[in-house]
Amino acid sequence: MSESAAALKKILLEKSVRTGEFTLASGKTSDLYIDCRVTALDPFGAKLIGNMGWHAVRSYMHSHRLEIDAIGGMTLGADPISLAVGMASADQHPDEALQVFTVRKEPKGHGKGKQIEGNFKSGDTIVVVDDVITTGGSTLKAVDAIEREGGKVAFCLVLVDREEGGKQAIEERGIPVIALFSRHNLLNE
Repeated sequence: MSESAAALKKILLEKSVRTGEFTLASGKTSDLYIDCRVTALDPFGAKLIGNMGWHAVRSYMHSHRLEIDAIGGMTLGADPISLAVGMASADQHPDEALQVFTVRKEPKGHGKGKQIEGNFKSGDTIVVVDDVITTGGSTLKAVDAIEREGGKVAFCLVLVDREEGGKQAIEERGIPVIALFSRHNLLNE
């Protein structure tokens, strides 16, 4: 494990990982709760996420000869991760900098009634982001909204894969998933 990955793992374990009995967004109960927002909104965590996420995205882009326009996902979990990766891309490789957007849970009830806000346009090739995947449901909701608006989803970047079927559900839709951490390597199981 790299020095950056070890540092990010330490922050995740200190700030975001809790054990006990929890009801997840999917309705399932679990002995593990992971609130990645606390880590992603920490300045040191955000910087590590941005650098590691951009390295993972850029490596995948180059190995698969992809040009990516933008990065984003379902609000609120994806927002700080998308922004951190976008900022790292602009800082490290300005010629490949990613635009950043967010997907609302529902279309806005006023104004233009948009569901996708920020730097997104029809025809863009997209990396979809999520903080944690369990069943893959929220990630796939974001994918559906992006595709409905004309975006082309290239792959998905997730901070933590709980290894409960979500990655497989997303990949069954033909969307590769890159996870910075899995439950197994996060908890040394």
